[in-house]
Amino acid sequence: MKGIVFTEFIEFVEDKFGFEISNDIIIESQLKSGGVYTAVGTYDFQEMLSLLMSLHAKTKIPIPDLLEVFGKHLFYRFVDLYPDFVHKSLGLFGFIEKIDDYIHVEVKKLYPDAELPKLTVKAKTKDAMVVLYKSERKLGNFALGLLKSAAEFFNEPLSISMQTLEEDGSVVQFTLNRSDG
Repeated sequence: MKGIVFTEFIEFVEDKFGFEISNDIIIESQLKSGGVYTAVGTYDFQEMLSLLMSLHAKTKIPIPDLLEVFGKHLFYRFVDLYPDFVHKSLGLFGFIEKIDDYIHVEVKKLYPDAELPKLTVKAKTKDAMVVLYKSERKLGNFALGLLKSAAEFFNEPLSISMQTLEEDGSVVQFTLNRSDG
């Protein structure tokens, strides 16, 4: 997993829960990296899972909820860090359509070893979109948080439902509906 996700996660934990908890989860997770990350580095995904488990143990917040809140946070960090990828003129649905065909392609140019989820638009109408998320990392709730913040950023009130299609969480379907927002 790319280091930017780790550096942003640590910053998120510091902002939301305080430096002491951030420091504690790094120590308690007994990470190979020692919890020292750079944004351009690549780190074992198991370290992220260890950090999440430790944060869950400290806060008693369910891991899916932690992932969703972190996804919400990270979307806005991506907007700050990579504003060229997020044009308001695209609208939410246009932005989502560009993720796999443009944003992920550009990310792969910069970081050929990046392991990115696959997002496929299965159906789209003026007021609804069905998106399939596939990832061996099983971070559907994280993707849900990203989508919720994207809807907020594009000022497009809507409902988002999430349906797990593979029991292990590697395939999730999101249905975005403007008429229910």
